[in-house]
Amino acid sequence: MTSRISFAALKPPIALGPLDGRYRATVAPLVDHLSEAALNRARLHVEVEWLIHLTSQGVLPGAPTLAEGEIAYLRDVVATFGADEISELAEIEAETRHDVKAIEYFLKRRLAAAADTLGADTALTGVGEIVHIFCTSEDINNLSYALTVRDAVGQVWLPAATDLTNDLADLARATAEVPMLSRTHGQAATPSTLGKEMAVLAHRLRRQLRRVQAAEFLGKINGATGTYGAHAISVPGVDWELVAQSFVEGLGLTWNPLTTQIESHDWQAELYADVARFNRVLHNLATDVWTYISLGYFAQRLSAQGSTGSSTMPHKVNPIRFENAEANLEISCALLDTLSATLVTSRLQRDLTDSTTQRNIGVAFGHSLLAIDNVRRGLAGLDVDADAMARDLDANWEVLGEAVQSAMRAQQVAGIEGMADPYERLKELTRGRRVDAEGMRAFIMDLGLPGDVRDRLLALTPGSYTGIAASLVRHLH
Repeated sequence: MTSRISFAALKPPIALGPLDGRYRATVAPLVDHLSEAALNRARLHVEVEWLIHLTSQGVLPGAPTLAEGEIAYLRDVVATFGADEISELAEIEAETRHDVKAIEYFLKRRLAAAADTLGADTALTGVGEIVHIFCTSEDINNLSYALTVRDAVGQVWLPAATDLTNDLADLARATAEVPMLSRTHGQAATPSTLGKEMAVLAHRLRRQLRRVQAAEFLGKINGATGTYGAHAISVPGVDWELVAQSFVEGLGLTWNPLTTQIESHDWQAELYADVARFNRVLHNLATDVWTYISLGYFAQRLSAQGSTGSSTMPHKVNPIRFENAEANLEISCALLDTLSATLVTSRLQRDLTDSTTQRNIGVAFGHSLLAIDNVRRGLAGLDVDADAMARDLDANWEVLGEAVQSAMRAQQVAGIEGMADPYERLKELTRGRRVDAEGMRAFIMDLGLPGDVRDRLLALTPGSYTGIAASLVRHLH
């Protein structure tokens, strides 16, 4: 048997997963925040800022106060962290077998080289032992994850999700007065408007977005078991809680004052639950729109869908955007649920289950972002077929049974005779039977209703029986 070429050996590397393969262009903005390289840049950022913070606070006897040029040099180490530096760091980690320790050694190399840029008298060449002082790896990691997740959500995921919701709100407003047959339990039911139904979903999505926007991103820097033990024994007399709080808050995070070795990750579980809930509402939108397409309420523009349709049936335009979104939302939710469940538990003062779990944060957000993109593209390729909805309404006059029996009830309460058993009378007329306009109007004429009520019901059609649905869209802000 002829041996096959091993794809694993090819250069450039072949992606194992779809997010780094066929869907790379869509999810690429997350790479700046949730990739391994982005995590390492964030770790470097935290180490640099901790060094700057300690020297500027004057809490370490004998430590120099750094000049503006020296601080700028340190921050430039982070700003210029690129392909060459990623490769160098990988070589260091191959020796240390420890990712955070590799960051420490990388930064110490840059301190040693500072004299080449700043001159031989720079204080940076003598501050190497301040790098990572009093820190356990989790001090660096928890802050780095908080920073990267915060920025990924705020700069990538939230803008995309907000744009999608705005698109949906625009569709809701544009179709606020387009009548549509509702289908409770899949059966013909009291009519609504297409816009009102789209507004319900937009309103639900926006509520979840407000929860995500209000998320807290917590951090800590309190040592090996959260006691400030190394801090207090090495440099007593310093308010180390205040030093830690000011550092964490200076990074733009919320200080967590009480932890074990790890920051408890509860904020992550809360955030991922909210994002997963957004996903599930979006999944509901995708399945509803898919159904409306199958009913003919929406027509798909082939060019906008980016598809040639079925490979064998040329008449078909498949709703692939919404189907793709469904699947990616399910994958995203599965990962987010696992993250939420796993990250809130750590044995005693520390176990390592969170380490590999958190490396999948980018994958979870990537599948959600891909689904958001698909739904936006899918919605942009739809045309509303109001005529199809009108035909469907006109074929289901029995839905006016609710209106007629409710009006009869109201008249019975008002003392009008002959209005008894309204529900049962309408059930006999409509249940399991199709009623046309003539049959419904003849029934109304025989009820003995007061003239104004009778005329109001006679004028009613399935297409006009939408209550105040159109005006409810105003609740979208």
